[in-house]
Amino acid sequence: MTEYVLPQHANALGSVFGGQIMAWIDLCGAICAQRHAGRMAVTAFVDDLAFQLPVRVGEVVRLDAKVTAVFRTSMEIEVVVEGENAATGKRWPCVDARLTFVAIDDDRKPTSVPPLVMDGDDVAASQAAGEARRRARLETRPR
Repeated sequence: MTEYVLPQHANALGSVFGGQIMAWIDLCGAICAQRHAGRMAVTAFVDDLAFQLPVRVGEVVRLDAKVTAVFRTSMEIEVVVEGENAATGKRWPCVDARLTFVAIDDDRKPTSVPPLVMDGDDVAASQAAGEARRRARLETRPR
């Protein structure tokens, strides 16, 4: 996903509001999750969000999402955000985020999702790491 930073996206310092970046991350992650699941998916959890460098008015925000782990009805999505100077092509890290989305059926109830295709060691490692993060998240979640 690509977004052009306009004045309405910026704070008094001319940098994109963190909340605007978060909204774009949620949208990009949702599209990724819905493509994988083949149905609507809703945000269930934001696991990690680390801001690095700002993006200013007149620059471009590039978002790239990928499925990193799949569970019964949910998916972990990683969204990597970069800033870009469109004139020079220079890019820099802006935000890395992990979100969990739950696939929902026509009655808005959680429904199963297809597993990741284990076509390489990197995919298997990504799934295992996602399972470990999920276990840790569930252990610390208040009941």
